[in-house]
Amino acid sequence: MKSWLAALFLFCLPGQAIAQADEKKIAAALPDIDKLFADYQVDSHAPGLVYGIVANGRLIHAKGFGVQDLAKKRPVTADSLFRIASMTKAFTALSILKLRDEGKLSLDDLAETYVPEMRGWTYPTKDSPHIRIRDLLTHSAGFVDDNPWGDRQTPLPQADFTKMLAAGVPFSTAPGSRYEYSNFGYALLGRIIANVSGMPYRHYVERTLLTPLGMTSSGYAVGEWPMERRALGYRWEEGRWTPEPDMADGAFGAMGGLQTSANDYARWVAFLLSAWPARDDADGGPVSRSAVRMLAEGSNFLTVAARNGKSGATACKQAAAYGFAMRIAQDCDLGLTLAHGGGYPGYGSHVMLMPDYGVGIFVFTNRTYNGGAGPVWDAAVALKQAGALIARTVPVTPLLADGYAAAGRIYAAGTVGVARDHLAMNFLMDGDVDSWAKKLATLKGEVGACKTDAPVTATGNLSGSFTWSCEKGRVAGTILLAPTTTAQIQEFKIAIKAP
Repeated sequence: MKSWLAALFLFCLPGQAIAQADEKKIAAALPDIDKLFADYQVDSHAPGLVYGIVANGRLIHAKGFGVQDLAKKRPVTADSLFRIASMTKAFTALSILKLRDEGKLSLDDLAETYVPEMRGWTYPTKDSPHIRIRDLLTHSAGFVDDNPWGDRQTPLPQADFTKMLAAGVPFSTAPGSRYEYSNFGYALLGRIIANVSGMPYRHYVERTLLTPLGMTSSGYAVGEWPMERRALGYRWEEGRWTPEPDMADGAFGAMGGLQTSANDYARWVAFLLSAWPARDDADGGPVSRSAVRMLAEGSNFLTVAARNGKSGATACKQAAAYGFAMRIAQDCDLGLTLAHGGGYPGYGSHVMLMPDYGVGIFVFTNRTYNGGAGPVWDAAVALKQAGALIARTVPVTPLLADGYAAAGRIYAAGTVGVARDHLAMNFLMDGDVDSWAKKLATLKGEVGACKTDAPVTATGNLSGSFTWSCEKGRVAGTILLAPTTTAQIQEFKIAIKAP
């Protein structure tokens, strides 16, 4: 199949600490990564599959396998249109955050403020809080897990949804007490977006997100696109494929109805990744960078989970939580990750973002509930092992550089007294001049003089770590500045570094 290198350069941001993946090393790893997805397409009985890697602000690789439809055998390409199921939820969440940025709602507003049919609901306990918009975003509104039922509700007419809301719903738990995945909750967010914006949910997303990002092949009404562009959905059952019926856009479109192509979706992934790091550049996207970074704000309902893919069984566990339409995890190899799967009648999908490296990987298939999380995460691990992921460096601020220089003078002189004006008020309370003199003398007696002009590695604007080469070994340490205008040293740790 054909491989596309789309020179989009969507969000190139000069002059900032933007992560730059090593594209030569990515290219060297592609044969093995292509095989991951080729094998998955065959082994999972997906008629067709397309995957993409986004790095350095653009789609750097996309490859299709199999066919869009079994009758005419049209091959899958980067322009083939797939429904991405629950990966739609991030578009819904950012629409809410855009309305929040515009001052039209607050995340802590009660949902019933904007959906009046909810005001008569009976909650599960007398002390249950009423549902906030934030609860809907994080699947903690108290609704029951509803993937089997919710996926089939996409075409529900708005009038029928209104009747459903007016009748009230049974609760699984009290709002705010537990995470439980709810497509119904995201349908409610779609209704809030429509009521607050004054236009149908679909039109709001298309006008305020898709069009500004140049996603001209994306939308909710799948019947508006020619059949030759579309990857038709199939179910694999009893050893054969069965076509899944199309579902029209309706009241539950906000939870999973978006259709897009790899070329279009890459623009979305590049936009999301461009939100990291926080910086002073002009904020030219359709939603503020700070709002995009809020997708990574996990709820309080943490879990310990295994990484997806073949390495998951032996890798260290992830600390994970659901954020705003993204599963957020800290991975010991990949750092901060944002991911979400999509399962839908006829389709499956997965996306994972690595903001520390500015890299995202996604996959679409046209087989029911065939998400592809395994090969996506295996591909990410392969890129890491290939040395293709280059972490963003944190710039050293003038305050940190000044404090670090003072730490070097302290070691050279053997006393903290030479830098009293650089010490925060707690410093000598936590260890007096004499105790510091003894500690420094002991260190110098073992390693001798050190080259204290080695670069400091910033871990934040007011903190850093360092390693000094010395006459008889090495010394490692950290420095932490105080949260005051003078940013004096509140903590200075130093010790011999093992070989």
